[in-house]
Amino acid sequence: MALLGIAKKIFGSSNDRRLKPLFRRVEAINALEEELSKLTDEGLIAQTEKLKQRYKDGESLDDLLVEAFATAREGAKRALGQRHYDVQLVGGMVLHAGDIAEMKTGEGKTLVATLPVYLNALTGRGVHVITVNDYLAKRDAEWMARVYSQLGLTTGCIVHGLSDEERREAYQSDITYGTNNEFGFDYLRDNMKSSLDQMVQRGHHFAIVDEVDSILIDEARTPLIISGPTDDKSELYLKINEIMPRLEEDDFEIDEKQRSITLTEDGNEKIEDLLREAGLLQGDSLYDSVNISVVHHVNQALKAHKIFQRDKDYIVRNDKVVIIDEFTGRMMDGRRWSDGLHQSVEAKEGTTIQPENQTLASITFQNYFRLYGKLAGMTGTAMTEEAEFEDIYKLKVFEIPTNKPIAREDFDDELYMTAEEKYKAIAQQIAECHKVGQPVLVGTVSIEKSEYLSSLLSDKKFFKDLAKTLRERAAALKDKETELKENLEEQATYLSSLGDKKEPIPHNVLNARYHEQEAEIVAGAGVPGAVTIATNMAGRGTDIQLGGSVDLQLMEVLEEDDDEDTINRKRAEIEKKIETVKQQALEAGGLFVLATERHESRRIDNQLRGRSGRQGDPGTTKFFLSIEDDLMRIFGDSMEKMLKRFGIQPDESIEHPWFTKAVETAQKKVEQRNFDMRKNVLKFDDVINDQRKAIFEQRIEFMSSETVDDIISDMRGQLVDDLVAAHLPAKSYAEQWDVEGLNKELTEVFGKEFPVKEWASEEGVADTELAERIIEEANKLAGTRAAEIGPDTMRRIEKAILLNVLDTNWREHLQMLDHLRSVIWMRGHGQRDPVNEFKTESFALFAGLLDGLRRDVTRMLMNVQVRAPENAVPERRDIPMTETHVNPSTGENEMAAQAPRTRLSAGIGTIKGMANASGVDPNNPETWGRVPRNAPCPCGSGQKYKHCHGSI
Repeated sequence: MALLGIAKKIFGSSNDRRLKPLFRRVEAINALEEELSKLTDEGLIAQTEKLKQRYKDGESLDDLLVEAFATAREGAKRALGQRHYDVQLVGGMVLHAGDIAEMKTGEGKTLVATLPVYLNALTGRGVHVITVNDYLAKRDAEWMARVYSQLGLTTGCIVHGLSDEERREAYQSDITYGTNNEFGFDYLRDNMKSSLDQMVQRGHHFAIVDEVDSILIDEARTPLIISGPTDDKSELYLKINEIMPRLEEDDFEIDEKQRSITLTEDGNEKIEDLLREAGLLQGDSLYDSVNISVVHHVNQALKAHKIFQRDKDYIVRNDKVVIIDEFTGRMMDGRRWSDGLHQSVEAKEGTTIQPENQTLASITFQNYFRLYGKLAGMTGTAMTEEAEFEDIYKLKVFEIPTNKPIAREDFDDELYMTAEEKYKAIAQQIAECHKVGQPVLVGTVSIEKSEYLSSLLSDKKFFKDLAKTLRERAAALKDKETELKENLEEQATYLSSLGDKKEPIPHNVLNARYHEQEAEIVAGAGVPGAVTIATNMAGRGTDIQLGGSVDLQLMEVLEEDDDEDTINRKRAEIEKKIETVKQQALEAGGLFVLATERHESRRIDNQLRGRSGRQGDPGTTKFFLSIEDDLMRIFGDSMEKMLKRFGIQPDESIEHPWFTKAVETAQKKVEQRNFDMRKNVLKFDDVINDQRKAIFEQRIEFMSSETVDDIISDMRGQLVDDLVAAHLPAKSYAEQWDVEGLNKELTEVFGKEFPVKEWASEEGVADTELAERIIEEANKLAGTRAAEIGPDTMRRIEKAILLNVLDTNWREHLQMLDHLRSVIWMRGHGQRDPVNEFKTESFALFAGLLDGLRRDVTRMLMNVQVRAPENAVPERRDIPMTETHVNPSTGENEMAAQAPRTRLSAGIGTIKGMANASGVDPNNPETWGRVPRNAPCPCGSGQKYKHCHGSI
C-alpha cells in the first residue's frame, strides 16, 4: 500500500493521467481569449456562423473544440458576467467526449454544460439538456438562454402542461432543456401519433444529463409508462379495505428490505373467511383462477395498510392522496401509484377513489437514453457507481478537480443506542452552532422526522429538560474532570436560556408541505445563525451560498420601471451587504451540514455533505445515527451487539471510523440490491425493446409513405398463405385437407365465399396453386372495393386502419406482456431462467401480434362500409392518457394526472356496421373470429370480451 501511495504521488492517479491531455487544450483555449474579447456582439454571432459553416464543409467537432469553447466562454462573460474556470473547460471536454464529469457542488455544472452544448449545437441537429425537475429545467433554460442568445443560438424548454405545438417549437430550437420524464414521454407519445406532422421530437443527437446519477441510476429502476383508463372498481376497493383492519400481526409477514408483505397460513385462512363473508370469494380457495383479481387487490390493500405510511410515503390534501418523492421530499402532485395501489391507499384514507389505468406504451430510461447518438452526464457524486455507468451505458466517469481546495471537515458518524438520545444530541449540536452564529443545514429522510425535529426545536420544556440532564451529568463528574464539568454547566446554562424564549431556536422547515417557499428558504440557509431542516436536500439541485443569494434578494427589491443603471446599483448594494454577512458566516465556521440519519445510498449522503464547503469555503459535516434508524435496524444486524459489548451508557455515543465503515457496508448491501433490481428491469425490457423498435419504425414507415397499398397487398397474400398452410398442410393428401374450415375462415375475413370447394375437387391441384388462385381472387375483390370507394379515399382509409389496428394490437400485446412478466418468475421454482422463458413466450406473442395484424387489417378493409365519400376516412376517437413513472424508492408506479393535450386513437369513428358487415352473428360465437380481449363482447352483453365469452 505504501508503494502504491508513492507511485500515486510520482505518476498521479489514473484519473489525473486521463485529464492531463485535456489541460493541454485549456492553454490553447485561453490563448484565444484576448482576440475574441475584441469582437463586437454582432461579430460574436458571426463567429458562430463561421464555425457552423466549417462543420458543414467537413471539419469535425473535435477540430472546432478549442475555438468553440473560447467563443462560448466569451458569450458567458458578456451575458452573465461569469468566466469559465480552467477546470470547467476540462469538465466541458469530458462532456463533449460523451462521458460523465463528477464535479463538486458549487463548481458551476450548469455553466460548464454551455461549452459542449454550444459546440454540439453547431451541427443544427439539436442538443437536449436533461434535468431532474421542471423548476431546474425552467431556471437553467432561462438563465443559460442569455448565453446562447449572445452566440446566436435559440433555446427551448419542455415542462409539464405544454401543448404539442409548444413542444414542437421547443424541440426545433438549437438547445432544448427539460426533465427526463418529459423527454421520455414525448418519445412514447410521438410513437402513438397518426401522422409525422403531429410528432414533436426531431431525433436524439446529443444529450447532457444533469444529476446523472439520480436520473440514470435511481430513477432507472422503473420504466416510463403511458396508460389509459379501465373499468371503475371503487366498490371492490372499499369492500376489501373494510377487511384489512380485522387482520392481526400474526396474519402477515413484512419484508422491510424488499418492501413486500405476504399472508401467513393462518392469515390466508382468515382472509378467505372474510372475503367469503363479504361475498367477494368464488369457489373454495382464494387462489382459484376465478379469484386472481381479488388476490391482486388484497395484496395491494395489505401494502396500503401495513407498509405505506401517511406523511412519509404520501400526504392527504384536498381529498387527494399525494405521493411524496423519497429522494427530494417534494409532493409529486398528479403522480399516482398503479396496479390498484393508489386506489387502495385512497380507500384506506377515505378520499375519492379514482379509476385504474392500463398500459398503452412503455420504455425504461436505460433504453430511452440509449437512443442518443452521444450521451454525457454531470453530477457531484458518480464515482461510487462507476461500474454501473460503464456496464449499462458505456459511460466513463472523470473526477474533475475543484477550482479551489476543499476546506470542509467531515467528522466520523456519531452512533447512539436510541433515537431519543440521538435527537437530544442533535438539538444540542444545533444549539451550539446557533450560539456562535454558524448556519446549519439539517438533513432528514421524511416529512414526519423533519416535523418531529422542528417540534423539538420549538419546545421550551425540551430545552429545560436537556439543560437539567447536562447539569446532572456535570454533578456526577469527579473533581479532576473540571474542564469537562465547566463545559457541561456552560452548555446547560445556554440551553436553559433557550427554554425561556418564545421560540427557542428559530428555524425553517423545507419539505413537501412547504415546497412553494423552497427558493426563499434555500436562499437564506447560508445566513449566519440560520437553521434549515430539509427532507433530502441532496436531491434538490440547489446551491446554498454563504451570506445569501444575490439574485433572489435582487428580485425582491426590483420594480417594473427600474432601468439598467438602477438594477446595477441595487445589485451592487446587495452584493456589498451579502459580502459582510458572508464574512460573519465564514468566521463562525461556514455551513454545518448535520444529517439525522444515513440514507440507503452513499451517493445521497455524499451529495448532502457536498452542500457545505462550496468554492473552497470552510464547513463541517456530521451524521448522527441510532440503532433504531431504518437502515441500521434492517441492515446493520451486528451493530447493536457491538455497542453493548463496548458497554455504552445512556446518552453516550460511539464515534469511530470502524462504525462509519460498518454503515458504508450496510449501504453497499442496499445499493447492490438496487443495482440487481435495475438490471432485472432492463433484462425484461431488453427482450421487448427489439419489438418496440420494430413497431415504432413500422409506424413511421406507414406515416411517411404516400400509399401503403403494397404493404396491404403483402399482408393479404401472407394471410392467405397462412390460412392455406393451416388447413391444407404441406405434403398431405387431398383427403386430409380441411376445405370446409378454410372456406369458412376466408368468408369471415373477406366477406365473400370463394369457390374453394370447387377448386380443391379438381384432380391434381396442389395447395400452392390453390393459394395462388385465392390470392388472385382476393386482389380482384380489393380492387373492386377501391374502385367503389375511390382510389384516393381508399389509400387514406388503408393508412388509417393500418395504424389503428397496429396500435390496438400493440396495446393488447403490452397487456399480455405485463401479465406474463408478473407470473413468469414462478418458473424459477422449476429451475428455469425466468428471463429466457420470457424471451421465448414474448417472441411467440409477438408472432401472434403480427398474425393478428394481418388478419384484422385485411378483414376490416374488405368489409369496410362508408356513409359518404366525404366522410370516408376513419376518425380517431380520443382516449385520455396518463403518464406514469414508478417511484424508485418503493417500486410502485407514480402516475401523472390525465393530460388532455395527449390523445390516442382507438377504434374507427365513421365506419359503421363493422360487425354485421363481416357476417358476425351475436348468437353464434363461431362467426366472431378473433375478438380483442378488451373489445366489447360481440354477444351484445355490454361487457368486455375478456369478462364475458372470452373469460378463461
